[in-house]
Amino acid sequence: MDRHAEQIVRAGEEAGKTYTFNEDHDPTQPAQWWFQDSEEGLVLFVVFYTQACRWSSCLGCNLPSKSSRFHVGYKSLIAQVDHLLALPDMQGRFGEIRKFIVSNNGSVLDEETFSSTALMYLVARAKMTMPRLRIVSMETRPEYVDLPELEFLARALREEQAGIDLELAIGFEAYDDRIRNEVFKKGLELERFEAFIADVAPFGFSVKCYFMQKPVPEMTDEAAVNDIRQAIDYLDRLAGRFDVRLNMHLNPTYVASGTPLERFFNEGTYTPPRLLDVAKAAHHAKGRRLSVFIGLYDEGLAVPGGSFLREGDGPLLAELEIFNRTQDFKQLETGHACS
Repeated sequence: MDRHAEQIVRAGEEAGKTYTFNEDHDPTQPAQWWFQDSEEGLVLFVVFYTQACRWSSCLGCNLPSKSSRFHVGYKSLIAQVDHLLALPDMQGRFGEIRKFIVSNNGSVLDEETFSSTALMYLVARAKMTMPRLRIVSMETRPEYVDLPELEFLARALREEQAGIDLELAIGFEAYDDRIRNEVFKKGLELERFEAFIADVAPFGFSVKCYFMQKPVPEMTDEAAVNDIRQAIDYLDRLAGRFDVRLNMHLNPTYVASGTPLERFFNEGTYTPPRLLDVAKAAHHAKGRRLSVFIGLYDEGLAVPGGSFLREGDGPLLAELEIFNRTQDFKQLETGHACS
């Protein structure tokens, strides 16, 4: 087993995770892909099949179960790009895609798990096939951000086709320091995040921050709402301080199989957040210097009964989908959600 595979397995075991890796997946095909509607237009979200996240310690995360324990080389990644762009359903929507989110359920800027050669190939193919593309978003942990590499990627995106911007997407999960790092085991300090913002803001890169509502069992529904509200206030301050475009991607937590959160759920000490509370938390962003996108997809990884979607949520779900497309905060006021 290579040293990175050993690191990934050890991190999962130390975090009490019991899932297995997806070694049967065809390495020439992406792990997942789907379309989303947002205020930016049609979004293509692709999760490439690579070696799993080297951190692999976060409490409720079983995304490595969609990945390989072992290294996936650049030739396989290039084949994944070609496979994706050859799909008839994909080709039929090339002219609509405005934003392309590039993920590997880890860090696409970690060159040990996502080849830089394949990443440049992906950028080139996306530019050639998506004429209305305006934003390429890359998910990563801050420690893998290499400014010379980002400058090169940004120049490549803008070359001969002005207007394609680079967005960096960072998993934040919770605002409270103790919850984020001691309980959830995220390993992200505010000082490190602010240094990252200070580094990338002068280049005009935008930043997406992934947050989870109620990510740990000890949070009450009220505390979970307040944590997101505090996060919104924090991001608003950073947007003003650094003059950077910020987006909060707010994911209601679901119970993922093979994680400690599943055990708490089975013991009856954890329940996922209610969509009504998610809307209440997101409404706090009204008038602030950031946009909000509410994640409404559990990626098929929730245990039975462990999703944030409940019977009767259909009307509110439709309102939240409209909010994602329009940023109209009136859509979040259904059922006095903003009170």
